[in-house]
This record gives sequence, C-alpha cells and structure tokens, in this order.
Amino acid sequence: MVNRALQGFVTATYGADVWAEVSDQAGLPPAGFEAMLDYPDALTMACFQATAHVLHKHPNALLEDIGTWLVTDDHLEPLRRLMRFSGPGFLDFLYSLEELGDRGRLALPDLDLPRITLERLDPSTFRVLLRWTLPGMGPIAMGCLRAMADDYGALALLDLDGIAPDGTEAVRVQLLDTAFSAGRSFELGQARA
Repeated sequence: MVNRALQGFVTATYGADVWAEVSDQAGLPPAGFEAMLDYPDALTMACFQATAHVLHKHPNALLEDIGTWLVTDDHLEPLRRLMRFSGPGFLDFLYSLEELGDRGRLALPDLDLPRITLERLDPSTFRVLLRWTLPGMGPIAMGCLRAMADDYGALALLDLDGIAPDGTEAVRVQLLDTAFSAGRSFELGQARA
C-alpha cells in the first residue's frame, strides 16, 4: 500500500509522465504497483529515491507532501473520515493516535502500520514517536498531522524531533489553539437522499 500511495501521489500531483520517468529510473514493473501485494523494501526505497531525484525535492519535504496528500486528496476521503472518527477535536485525535494501527487492522488484517506512542511533555506540547520497518515515518506523520490540525481547525506548530538509535522517529506538536478556525465539516453519518 505504501508503494501504491507513492504512485498515486506522484500521478495525482505531477501527472502520468512524471510517474513514468520515476518508474523507469527505479526499474519498476511497467504496470506499477498493486495495492495488496508485498514488495521488497529495496524496491520501495529505489522508487522513493527516484521520485526525490525526478522532482528535485529534499526527501523530508517529499515525505511530508505525501503525508499531507494522504489526508487531503478527494480520492482518499475514506482515510480522512477514518481519522476523524478519533474524536471531535484535534486533542482527541492526538490521544487516539496509539490506536490507529489497531483500527486500520480491523479493516485490513494484514496492514502493516507504524507503532505510534504519544508523550505529553506539558499541557500543550506532545511528542509523537513512530517506529516502522522503513525510515521516513516522521515526515509523513508530520504532513498528516499538519493536515489534520487544519481539518479540525486547530493551530499547531510541528517539527521533526530526531531519530533514536533504534530508528524511532519523533514529531513534536505544540498545540497553540484548538479552535483557531472553523475547520472542515465532518458528520459521523452520510446524509441520505
């Protein structure tokens, strides 16, 4: 699914021609990635490196853009809805991050998501710790978190906060205002015609 998300992001944001160039540079299968197939980590890394090279983007900036896209693209509205089920406010959302993997596996039992731990540093500052098999979850999470803060109407400052020797990546979240703006509308149920 990670590979398919990268392909979807490049195609939706930059077009099929750019994806073809990335695919060629990375030596990918001509048909692209299938969402439910497993691919070697080396192929994922080659695809990501080719994408950063073709787009002339710093890897962290590219990963953050992918994280933002996952939450904001209209075609991925079900993911946004799943994340909004975490509660009525951004603070509720932060506190539910540790449950995200279990909720995802309810829908797709074989889904491999990062292990997430939330640390509260003070009343308005949090540290989100992410452990996964591939590097780069910190910037992806930062893009998702930034987009979700906007979605909820919260004002938050986010920064990458280092990588531990075991590979755990951290994102610092300083919540400045939980009701900074109206945010995007969200209802638990869909209106019926």
